[in-house]
Amino acid sequence: MSSLARKFQQQQQVERTVEVQERTIVKTKKHWLTPGEKIIGIVFTGLVCFGAVNLISNQAEIYQVNKDIQEVQTSINELEKVNNDLQVQVSELSTYERIWEKAKQMGLVLNENNVKVVHEK
Repeated sequence: MSSLARKFQQQQQVERTVEVQERTIVKTKKHWLTPGEKIIGIVFTGLVCFGAVNLISNQAEIYQVNKDIQEVQTSINELEKVNNDLQVQVSELSTYERIWEKAKQMGLVLNENNVKVVHEK
């Protein structure tokens, strides 16, 4: 009977080692991220990329509008300069002495009896 008990014990030990070996073989792999976390990460990355592209395109549009504003401002300044030059020319051409010289060249004579003064009301 002792040999039967030994065989039984040896058989139990073999079964235990087989179970231990099976347990070690059936190790589950632990993933770094779960599928849900991966999806959330991909969505977040997509949103960040979309925001970055949107921000860059808006900055490009703002730059273009500012450039257009500067061009318009430059043309306005040039036109103001031309207008000021023309105003100076008008004031130079409308002086009393110049008008009197032109009148003399055209043969007009000043008749002081025919001069009338107009007063503003």
